[in-house]
Amino acid sequence: MDRLAVTKALTAVEPDHAELVAARQSSVPATSVQQLIADAAATRKQKLVAIAGTHGKSTTTGWVVHMLAMAGLDPSAFVGALLPTPLTGGSRASTVRVGRGAHFVVEADEYAANFDPYRPLIGAVTNADWDHPDVFADRAEVVAAFVGWIRGFEAGEQRPTLVANAGDGGAREVLGALGDWHGRVVAIDVVTATDDPAARMAELRGDVATAAGSAHAIVARWLRSPAGEGSLEIHGLGPAGGAPLIAGLALPGRHNAENALVAAAVALAAGADPAAICTGLATFAGVGRRLELKGDVGGVVVLDDYAHHPTALAATFAAVAERYPGRRLWAVYEPLTYHRTAAMLDAFAEVLERADRAVIAQVHAGRDPDTTITSATALAEAVARRGKTPAWAPGTVEETADWLATHVEAGDVVLVMGGGRSYVVAERLVAHLEARTGR
Repeated sequence: MDRLAVTKALTAVEPDHAELVAARQSSVPATSVQQLIADAAATRKQKLVAIAGTHGKSTTTGWVVHMLAMAGLDPSAFVGALLPTPLTGGSRASTVRVGRGAHFVVEADEYAANFDPYRPLIGAVTNADWDHPDVFADRAEVVAAFVGWIRGFEAGEQRPTLVANAGDGGAREVLGALGDWHGRVVAIDVVTATDDPAARMAELRGDVATAAGSAHAIVARWLRSPAGEGSLEIHGLGPAGGAPLIAGLALPGRHNAENALVAAAVALAAGADPAAICTGLATFAGVGRRLELKGDVGGVVVLDDYAHHPTALAATFAAVAERYPGRRLWAVYEPLTYHRTAAMLDAFAEVLERADRAVIAQVHAGRDPDTTITSATALAEAVARRGKTPAWAPGTVEETADWLATHVEAGDVVLVMGGGRSYVVAERLVAHLEARTGR
């Protein structure tokens, strides 16, 4: 063995794990998973494309991979969610794609500077929100981390490119700190059907600039359909002065419209043809555990999503409301880490109150050593105290699924969310429903 790749999720809580100890005793160097991926791209002499952001990284990264593949650029990739088999070329869904093209696309995580080993030629920031309170005291520290990472982008003969969602407040703060940066910026924004894209493009070009000059602006009108998917009328993606391009979207929600436009701008910077980009926007079906339909049994829809931050929960609720209007929504949430839950308890309660019913599974500790600072019961009580939404905390993910099976009814939508083992709730509930209906 030449070296051992390890995640900080392990080293933070178990630095004396048996495999780490064995590696030290055998003089095998340990490195981060991210460094291994960066080295793999460099060894293959591929151009690194890195997608960062507090929310939407996995979906946007998968979308970029899909569009580059549609454009015939055959990228390699490492994504933090399962890519579908048509995209990986294998017999099962995978987080990895091995291509023969010039690009290696990665999801870049900001936690504890995980993304620092990535020195991309093309980078993206979907948004910058306060998260990981064990690492970042506030949003200003999150923004500073993104800025520091971007300043380390590849500086060779070709200037690096940053694609940033200028419609997000945190991402705008990142852009505001890059006035003397050597790279070029593509600023994107999604506006409503009544806004003027040309005026917004001019505003972005006037406001966003680096040492390389004013930003290139790409602005899209989000045109919603009754089922929530809608389409994008994109200005600035095709030839200068050309007509806007229209692309349908299979994924619902404004947050996915923003993810789509970031992905389109990244694919354009990588050399994809605008027509292939529009086809890729319309045909991308998503990645694993992002509003994934696990079952529709006996009139009960069960969805599984990775959301584990108040902002992400709110965006997911909005998308579900668009796709399943008028149906009773059960928000089933497995909190991810005690420190995040404690720091954002009121914010979580405020969002969960928007559902018709809230069910909180036992907190997934992850890397947390202190499991006493809050609890699932504390969050359920915080929701119930607000006086609008009944809330329960049945116990483990298994106990939560069992409890739900006796309470949900035909017509309900059950949205299961969390970054730990919450997928067990969705899978186990579907199994209960199938047994109940004889399927």
